Amino acid sequence: MTALKITFWILFFVVFYAYIGYGILLFFLIRIKRIVSGKRPETGQDYEPDVTLFIAAYNEKDFVAEKIRNSAELDYPKEKLHLVWVTDGSDDGTPELLRQYPGIEVYHSPERNGKIGAMNRGMKFVKTPIVVFCDANTMLGHESIRRIVRLFCDPKVGCVSGEKRIFSKEKDTAAGAGEGLYWKYESKLKKWDAELYSVVGAAGELFAIRTDLYQEVEKDTLLDDFIISLRVAQKGYTIQYDPEAYAIETASANVKEELKRKIRISAGGIQSVIRLRSLLNIFRYGTLSFQYISHRVLRWTFAPLSLLFMLIAGLILALDEGITGLGFYNIIFWLQVAFYLAALLGWYLENRSVRVKLLFVPYYFFIMNLSVFLGFRRYMKRTQSVNWERAKRAQ
Repeated sequence: MTALKITFWILFFVVFYAYIGYGILLFFLIRIKRIVSGKRPETGQDYEPDVTLFIAAYNEKDFVAEKIRNSAELDYPKEKLHLVWVTDGSDDGTPELLRQYPGIEVYHSPERNGKIGAMNRGMKFVKTPIVVFCDANTMLGHESIRRIVRLFCDPKVGCVSGEKRIFSKEKDTAAGAGEGLYWKYESKLKKWDAELYSVVGAAGELFAIRTDLYQEVEKDTLLDDFIISLRVAQKGYTIQYDPEAYAIETASANVKEELKRKIRISAGGIQSVIRLRSLLNIFRYGTLSFQYISHRVLRWTFAPLSLLFMLIAGLILALDEGITGLGFYNIIFWLQVAFYLAALLGWYLENRSVRVKLLFVPYYFFIMNLSVFLGFRRYMKRTQSVNWERAKRAQ
């Protein structure tokens, strides 16, 4: 049983470190860095290069008017902000509607080759030094472009990630509340990651790169934002982050829709780990590799597996102690069981439109890790289409 106990604690450490421990470590690392190097001065206040706002859209007619209005209200010189829409495959009238608005470049092809196909094709039309990517159904904060561009004043910065925010409602579903909490935690980690060295992957809802650093991405890529941003980092540039440069959208309509989205992301995560395997070489990439493994790789690989095997190992150790007793491993095992029962109860109540916020966290955490297993299966079967099937959003 000694070997099993050692295994159990290794599994526990992986889970704890992947979801909580890395955040704690980051907290202390950046405070040490502040003491050693001092606080970075604010720069780039007057930096205003020409910028392209690039939107790859598929059948987004319902969002066009609001998105155009939002883009027009952004705090950036109008003559320096260029709007490019690529609407490949859209057959709902999106390109025709967009052409009714002056000052917008619309590029359309009847063929649908997924978002990355549209991005690869559309980038050939971008002439500005900086390109900002965002989605048609997300609205940007008033100062988002200006705050993103400001960070490019540092020549070492090759990519800037904005923050994804979720509309918060008083009566959120488990998906909405869970997704909102998750992104708040992720935002804090990204802020600390950027301060330590670099963010490890940008959010597709809003991110920017230096145009000349864009590298055409393989047409079967599932997480285009992640691959594009980290390939910029591989070239020796950093990915920075400003939480006040934000894109806001509604949460998934329900957990079924959120699971669909998460499965795709997980399949893309596995693909990314394989495609970016050179980033695992900590002797070559140093701090970037440490952050990448700690923040991303563990969550997409070992952490979900560790949760499963920790439950099995805990059961065996509890049986060895006498499962009805009050031994240490008994208590640990029953705490795990209680957590999963809370997730199951959350699912049961959610399906009956009874929402208990206390159960949202275990429910969402379980869904998040279940999606990794389902995403891995989908990746291995090669059944995940590169064409995005958009999750339904809450009204």
